[in-house]
Amino acid sequence: MKQRSLFFLCGMCLLLISSSAWAQKGRIYHKGWTDFNKNGRLDVYEDPSKNIEERVNDLLSQMTMEEKTMQMVTLYGYGRVQDTELPNPSWPEKVWKDGLANIDEASNGVVTQSKYTLPYSKHVWALNEIQKFFVEQTRLGIPVEFTNEGIRGLNHKKSTNFPAQIGIGSTWNKELVNSIGEVVGAEAYTLGYHNVYAPILDIARDQRWGRVVECYGEDPFLVSEMGIAMSKGIQSGGVANTMKHFAVYSVPNGARDGNCRTDPHVTPREMHELYLYPFKRTIKEANPMAVMSSYNDYDGEPITGSKYFLTDLLRKEYGFEGYVITDSDALVHISSKHKVAEDYKEAVRQAVEAGVNVRTTFNSPSNFVTPLRELIMEGKISMDLIDERVKDVLMVKFKEGLFDSPYRKEKTADKTVASAEHHAVSLQASRESIVLLKNDNSTLPLDRKKLNKILVAGPNATATSHSVSRYGSLDIDVVSALDGIKSLVGDEVEIAYAKGCETTDKNWPASEILPFPWEDEEKTMINDAVEKAKNSDAVIVFLGGNEETVGESVSRTSLDLPGRQKDLVMALQATGKPVIAVLINGRPMSINYEHKYLPAVVEAWFPGQFGGQAIAEVLFGDVNPSGKLPITFPRTVGQIPLTFPSKPAANAGQHGKGDPNGSGNSRIVDPLYVFGHGLSYSKFEYSNLKVSPDTQHAQGEITVSCDIKNVSDRKGSEIAQLYVNDVVSSVSTYTQLLRGFEKVSLEPNETKTVTFTLKPEDLSFYSRDLKETVEAGEFKVWVGASSTDLRLEGSFEIQPVK
Repeated sequence: MKQRSLFFLCGMCLLLISSSAWAQKGRIYHKGWTDFNKNGRLDVYEDPSKNIEERVNDLLSQMTMEEKTMQMVTLYGYGRVQDTELPNPSWPEKVWKDGLANIDEASNGVVTQSKYTLPYSKHVWALNEIQKFFVEQTRLGIPVEFTNEGIRGLNHKKSTNFPAQIGIGSTWNKELVNSIGEVVGAEAYTLGYHNVYAPILDIARDQRWGRVVECYGEDPFLVSEMGIAMSKGIQSGGVANTMKHFAVYSVPNGARDGNCRTDPHVTPREMHELYLYPFKRTIKEANPMAVMSSYNDYDGEPITGSKYFLTDLLRKEYGFEGYVITDSDALVHISSKHKVAEDYKEAVRQAVEAGVNVRTTFNSPSNFVTPLRELIMEGKISMDLIDERVKDVLMVKFKEGLFDSPYRKEKTADKTVASAEHHAVSLQASRESIVLLKNDNSTLPLDRKKLNKILVAGPNATATSHSVSRYGSLDIDVVSALDGIKSLVGDEVEIAYAKGCETTDKNWPASEILPFPWEDEEKTMINDAVEKAKNSDAVIVFLGGNEETVGESVSRTSLDLPGRQKDLVMALQATGKPVIAVLINGRPMSINYEHKYLPAVVEAWFPGQFGGQAIAEVLFGDVNPSGKLPITFPRTVGQIPLTFPSKPAANAGQHGKGDPNGSGNSRIVDPLYVFGHGLSYSKFEYSNLKVSPDTQHAQGEITVSCDIKNVSDRKGSEIAQLYVNDVVSSVSTYTQLLRGFEKVSLEPNETKTVTFTLKPEDLSFYSRDLKETVEAGEFKVWVGASSTDLRLEGSFEIQPVK
């Protein structure tokens, strides 16, 4: 037996040597095909004329158990796990001598010591060199897939950057989001990547949660529309995309992130109608090739070890045909955190049987394939199941074109990435992400001709790091708010600056619940701002948060402005000068004082690399704001949960006097800003609502249209929002459901007709036995400027099935 093993090993070594020599002579590359297995003939899997199913089956039949298991694991790039940036003589001895599913973040700039991040053409060359190892020096030559993040720009040094995803959600512009996806996809393709981890389809329904900044909003329909547009945009560049985080990830208990990320308190019906809705729709309408399984459990069952979520729902019900990749450490958490497996090896078994295709985390691939191979040898996982899992991965690789064109062109990268055309999309996204929350007496836009001196103040006036994301563009040049204002007004208006305070104080977050003595420096900074305000005609104060107050593992216990920011605002307002507040932040904030006492409030989110320019253009009227809130702003954390949509009376107040069940007036009821809210410098009128037909069967469509007129003297854009309600149903349904929105640009006095189409699935809900259904009866529809500013109302009838 030992002699046979020795003979086999010697034979494999000779095969590798001969294969390498064969490849070095260029004999594997032929016109129209590549001899990946280096046998001198055209195999079915090497033949581009064959269909993908045939090619996958042929390749699978030639693979060893070792090669198959290596198609189920990720290698993190250089500086994370990969120990050399380029292949070297040690690579044929590494575990990936048998191949790899993918390499994540290869030389993208996350690790600063990478030598092949820039120039872009050099990076493509480096990835091609890595690819040559897998094509030329592994037995079957299976190409490796290069993956990368890309939720707000490709996660690569100096790539095109975009606003935070919560800001992108505020654009309510599907065409623009599609363009953002096109930029990300084009830059990913030209830089040598094959799969982009985007979009995030989690819905943000607890404003305390740290990753609100990375979500499109709280409403499943809005998130779906954004996610579908982003997915299609990325795919148009010739790369695949991965949805995340599946599933029910965004509501950990108490919004606790970091070491928690568990125990979401969500009912089954709520889970299907809200949290799973964006994934279901995006799979059906955009066909993404991968999905990332999440860290959390649902009702005690870890998602990454759940056959119900990863197979029954994802594949059988939703029709998903790609591969499932784990979020980092999601697999080990089955045993280490959720405690439903006695050890890591058992966690591996549960995950693979549940539906996981590829494990990814920050350690060697051998950490996964060793116990996986042991499970196979012990008969605890069948080779039929392994074949099923590997087949999904290979199908994606064939669809990505890796077996037809494993290498990318080096020369095109320098012309494509961060081009002027891509930067133009970034700037437009920054402009449209800005939301005008309040504007009493037309305080905005500011008139440069009537102002001699403006004070720009606040901790975010010069801040830029907020617009650089771990999951987006790296090391970019960001235009600050102060620089944007100075550049726009030039010599027309004198600009003074005072920071006023830091974003947080040294005792934060304890200072959210306890008072602390003022530091001398804090007093000095506010006094400096006040003195400069007294000598100015107006004050623009930039408030909010930064990457230390919001983001992954950065949840909060308060939504108030941190540190001394409110004190700064109160001191500035006391000068009697008009004070305009601009929020630069990643989650809703309870700015009750600012809303009550300041004449104008602007939400800019984390606005991206051109954010300062876009903010200045909005403040001074060069751009008319058009953004709408994708998430509710509570007045206090004590109101949470407070979101849209909601069930009947779920957000109501207490009974008035005289009610036999008791009455009272002990709590704040209404939100500060509602879902869909956003003002403009223009005014719009809605009219002529039409609903057709007024009676329809359950599988038919309903058309809703109305006219919108710009009744001001300024060109502007309005986002018309369509809401629907099932008046009487077998289970309690949401009082309003967003089921359409359109952004329309209007010249002064111009009128346009906006048309929506309601499909059967737009009227469905989950019945008492959790089956998706459309019930007969009356449905109401509204069209308006927000979830509460509803201008037109109509109805239609769905006939019972005969």
